Amino acid sequence: MSSQNSTLSRYGSSARPAPYPLFYPPPPPVDQIAVEERVAALGKRSIKKGAKVAGLTLAVRMMDLTTLEGKDTPGKVRQMCAKARTPLAGDPSVPSCAAVCVYPNLVPTAKAELAGSGVKVASVATAFPSGQSPLDVKLSDVRRAVELGADEIDMVIDRGAMLAGDYAKVFDEIAATKEACGPAHLKVILETGELGSYDVVRKASEIGIAAGGDFIKTSTGKVQPAATPAVTLVMLEAIRDHFLATGRRIGMKPAGGVRTAKQALHYLVLVKETLGDAWLTPDLFRFGASALLNDVLMQLEKERTGVYQASEDFSKD
Repeated sequence: MSSQNSTLSRYGSSARPAPYPLFYPPPPPVDQIAVEERVAALGKRSIKKGAKVAGLTLAVRMMDLTTLEGKDTPGKVRQMCAKARTPLAGDPSVPSCAAVCVYPNLVPTAKAELAGSGVKVASVATAFPSGQSPLDVKLSDVRRAVELGADEIDMVIDRGAMLAGDYAKVFDEIAATKEACGPAHLKVILETGELGSYDVVRKASEIGIAAGGDFIKTSTGKVQPAATPAVTLVMLEAIRDHFLATGRRIGMKPAGGVRTAKQALHYLVLVKETLGDAWLTPDLFRFGASALLNDVLMQLEKERTGVYQASEDFSKD
């Protein structure tokens, strides 16, 4: 049975488009030198004064504050939610963050703490971070997180299947996860640090998009390297090409390794120059940020007061 027929028999004749190998022609090889030279050139842009403040303020609005540790407690999640709602106490000019991301069992805690704030609650699922569980277990994980109140689901792809060339399996699992999400948005984590090449990153990006992902995301934050500007550019170009072909806008989330305000501004330049101003919104671009927020707040306070702040002046949660 063909990959297409297998997909249709499993999910119904109108459930999905054809899987990746039939939906897209093979992409051309990624030009590694061109990607890395473009990233380096865009990284030299100088952003100052009002534009810098606007960019850093936008970066705050795009952040998903994340805690994904075995020692997470309801108290820790409440503290993180409080910071997501009001990143800089006493300064209403600093906006709320986009979302908090937690394990499924802590979704109700985050949901209660963020009620009425506009800050979304995201949950990892699908046997995060390895993805090495049977599909029915992964889908149960997703449904439970949504039942508990998650607005967004961050799934991990089966990297073993991806590297083995079983693209239909990767597609099917993403498509089934999208169905299980119901009203929740789906972010598809590629774990680019395990994929080995820009060509595989490009191919995985296209599969994630074709299978129904609302966002594609670099990393779990548990593997190094995580997000890099070059990998992000490859993924942004896949989003651009899909938009030019279909008119459908897909979001992007670099996660892991984005730690400084300067890096955040570099990523925003990449987005603007590759996709345009329409993507400069939390609806279409996010930072997976645990360490980034305080550095951005320090830079905003420096721009406001003219004085560099000490790191201990900001809460660590």
